[in-house]
This record gives sequence, C-alpha cells and structure tokens, in this order.
Amino acid sequence: MIDATDPISPITMADLKNEFRKTIGRVEPGGYLKILTLGATPGDLTVMFDGCNPGDGSTVDSWTNNPSRRQKKWEDAFADPLTNLPDQIPNGESASQSPIMAGIQKIKLSLFDSGLAKQGSAKHLVVASDMMEHTALYSQYRSGLDYQKYLDSAADRTYGTSLDGVDVTILYVDRAKKPFKSLDHAEFWTQWVQSHHGEFQKLVGLEGLN
Repeated sequence: MIDATDPISPITMADLKNEFRKTIGRVEPGGYLKILTLGATPGDLTVMFDGCNPGDGSTVDSWTNNPSRRQKKWEDAFADPLTNLPDQIPNGESASQSPIMAGIQKIKLSLFDSGLAKQGSAKHLVVASDMMEHTALYSQYRSGLDYQKYLDSAADRTYGTSLDGVDVTILYVDRAKKPFKSLDHAEFWTQWVQSHHGEFQKLVGLEGLN
C-alpha cells in the first residue's frame, strides 16, 4: 500500500522506487501481488497491479512443460506490467486526511480474509507512508503519540482489525514538520501492529527529508 495523500521529495521517491522493485522481486512463483494506493477517503484504495507470479521458464520441467510458453506467460502477465510500474507511483498533493489504519483494514478484509489468500500461506503487507494517521476520528497531529489517546478515540473501534498471521513492513517517509521523533513514531506503529496480532517485521527509513 502506497500512501498518496502527501507529496514525496525526488530523493525519497527514488529510494521508494528501489524498495518497490525489491519487494516485487521477492514475490515467489505462485505468489499473489496486489499494489494499491491510499486516498483521502477511509477505505479508498486504487489498484495499480493485481495478479499472480506464474514463474518464468526456469521454474518448469522441459520434459513435462513448455518453458518458452511459461516464459512468455510470465513476461506478459507479471514481468512486463511491473517493469514500468515504479515510474507510475503517484506523488500526491496534501490531502484533507491520511486514513492509513482504514486502508490496512480494507486490505485485510478484502485480500487476506478472502479466498485469494490460501489458508496457511505467508501474508506480507508493505506500507510506504509517512505513517501520519490523520482522520476526523483520530489524528496524530492533534493527539501526538500517546497510545492511550488512540485507544480512547473512535478510530480504535472503527478501524481496528486483526492482523493475525500478517507480517508488516513499513517504508518510512520522513517529514521535517512533525511534532515528535521518528523513533517514537516507529514505536507507536510497532505497538499498533502487535496489539492487532500482527508481526512487525521492520521499518525501513527511506532516504531524504520531506
């Protein structure tokens, strides 16, 4: 999920594209990939890519399958559509809201809990964002990082969701104008993921200041 609710500097965008390509490269044959952008309306996600990695020609036995046919299928359905996709990452203008929690909830309900995700399969969520949750129900600009203030807000009941079995990685966009330290911000989201039964993998700080 790519947060398109605020602009990103050229340096940070370049690093995001690099991390984007790394993430795509880790999708194993048979793995399902969905790339979405986050809008200002809670639950508003736009699909950039939606499909499975069929595996290239090297993943099939030449005695029982046709490697060249598989290679062509892989190129048409997976490799070619994703080659230029990093250059299509939207660079948003400042929106009225940044409903990150609602976006994660939508992905969980529409993807991880759907039949598209096989039972027992690994589930990975990568969020590229400044992680500044800002909605009418709860805003880190207004409330800071006091976790109890979040729990006392309607956002916890409205956007809370089980992330059981989901590994979460954050590609962190650093912003100069925020009322707290990035490390404290990372600790808030680590607690949020873990309290919703997810597995917080890591936070990758993208280069550049926004």
